[in-house]
Amino acid sequence: MKLILAAVGRLGSTPENTLTRDYLQRASNTGRALGLGPAELLEIETKKTNKAPTKAQEAEAILTALGEGVAIVACDERGELLTSRQIAARIDKFKDRGERKMAFVIGGADGLDPELVKASAFTLAFGPQTWPHALVRLMLAEQMYRATTILSGSPYHRD
Repeated sequence: MKLILAAVGRLGSTPENTLTRDYLQRASNTGRALGLGPAELLEIETKKTNKAPTKAQEAEAILTALGEGVAIVACDERGELLTSRQIAARIDKFKDRGERKMAFVIGGADGLDPELVKASAFTLAFGPQTWPHALVRLMLAEQMYRATTILSGSPYHRD
């Protein structure tokens, strides 16, 4: 099952982007033997206009970029607070169900369109704090890697 970290916008050459890509590569390497991966970053651009895109326009761009047959996990402040082991178990469950792609989706500055959140397989929160998008990407990529290590029995994760 392909793992996708989908995010609205581009980070460019930043330390956060370098680390995000590093963790996704680690997840790909560890997950390969488990039938997980590759893990990739999908940066989604919205059409350039004088106005900021609406949440609905961003949702349309996200769904177009992801294509058909993908289980969507919406990153949302009102989402579930899951432990690393619970995230790993959810990923494993979707893989065992035969899903071909699972996408963890981060919206733009104003969050995700409520209809996209409602249609997602589940929602995931990173706590009650507000985090910069670059750090959410990095933390999510690390959790994707951590999930593959948990599922592979690696000693990386400690409870």
